[in-house]
Amino acid sequence: MLDFNKPNIMGIINVTPDSFSEVGRLQNSELILNHAKRLIAEGADIIDIGAEPTNPSLHPCLSLQEELDRLLPVLERLKQEISIPISIDTSKPEVMREAIKQGVSIINDIRAFRNEGTLAVVEKAKVMLCLMHMSYPQGKPTAVSHEDFVPDVMTVVRNFLSERIKACEAAGLKRERIIIDPGIGYGSFGKNTHDNLKILKHLDQLKTLNLPILIGASRKTFIGDILKKPVSERLMGSLAVATLAVYNGASIIRTHDVKETVDAVKIAMEIRNAS
Repeated sequence: MLDFNKPNIMGIINVTPDSFSEVGRLQNSELILNHAKRLIAEGADIIDIGAEPTNPSLHPCLSLQEELDRLLPVLERLKQEISIPISIDTSKPEVMREAIKQGVSIINDIRAFRNEGTLAVVEKAKVMLCLMHMSYPQGKPTAVSHEDFVPDVMTVVRNFLSERIKACEAAGLKRERIIIDPGIGYGSFGKNTHDNLKILKHLDQLKTLNLPILIGASRKTFIGDILKKPVSERLMGSLAVATLAVYNGASIIRTHDVKETVDAVKIAMEIRNAS
C-alpha cells in the first residue's frame, strides 16, 4: 500500500470551519475534491482528512453526529474519484467504523487508540494505524507553559509509543500495520518549543522501534514562535523542519504545502543517500 523505502508526503485537508490553516477551511465537497486533486498533482502520496479540531484553543466537544456529517460525504466523493490512500483523523470508534466502510487506508488517532472500543474496531480491518504521543490521558486540550518542559522528552515519547505498540499487539494487531508519531505541537500534545526541537533533533532515537515515523509540524506554533510569524508566513520554517525530519529518518511528512515539501524532501533524500 505504501512504500516506506522513500518518504511519503501526506497532504492535509481539514473539513473544519475553525481550522488554523486557511487552506484547510474547506466545506464544499466540490472544493474539497478539487483541492485533493491538486495535492495529488503536486505529489501527495496520501490525503489526510480531519473533521475534528485538535487545536487546544478550539472547542473540543464535537459531537459524533457532527463529525460524521462533516466527514462521510467527503469520503464518499473522494473514494469515487481519487486512487491514492486516504487517512482520516479521528479518535471515535464509531467514526473509524464508518470510515473503514468507505475504504480508508489509514486511521490517524492523536489519542493512540486509547479511547474505549477503538482497538476492537480496527482489529480485523485492513487499515494501517498511526499512534501519536499525547501527554494527557484523555487527550484533553490543556495549555502548556512555554517555560515548562519535560527534561527527557525523548524517553517519555519513546516509552509511551512502545507501550501503545504493545497494547495494539496484545489486541491482535500486527506490528507491520503501525505508524508512530511523536506528536509535534503544543496544547493537548503537551510540548513546548524546546520539546519539539529536541524531538526533531533526536528523531533517530525512535528508529529503535523499527516502525515508520510520521512528522506533522506544518505551520505549527513552535515555528511561529521561532520566526515570529503568523500561520500564513510559516512555509519556509515548515520546509526546514520537513527536510531535517526526513534526513533524520521520518517516513511520512504531513503538510499543508505539498508541492514545496516534495521538492525539499527530494533534496534531503539526495543528501542523505549520497555516497
